[in-house]
Amino acid sequence: HELEEAEKLIWQLYEAGIDALIIQDMGILQMNLPPLPLFASTQTDNRDPEKIRFFQDTGFKRVILARELSLPEIRKIRETAPLIELESFIHGALCVCYSGQCYLSYAMGGRS
Repeated sequence: HELEEAEKLIWQLYEAGIDALIIQDMGILQMNLPPLPLFASTQTDNRDPEKIRFFQDTGFKRVILARELSLPEIRKIRETAPLIELESFIHGALCVCYSGQCYLSYAMGGRS
């Protein structure tokens, strides 16, 4: 039932004029989606070049990289996945854990 509601909401957002979907749950890809660009959220733990290549090959337009990446790691990702847009946070991370792995905040406060 939850996935049906999510699909309905996605279509309502599309009809309202949104420009893209930022996706964390890959189950969304099995839905009947409107023709919107897909962005892989930082919550998908985007640190591995092969994972970024997967997103590129799956049709994602952009990946929001994990905040913890160094410049050499970002360069390696670019070499591995040259066709996808890369987005990076430069300021404002408050989570003391790794991006996309916010188990500590869930354990302590019931939310991530």
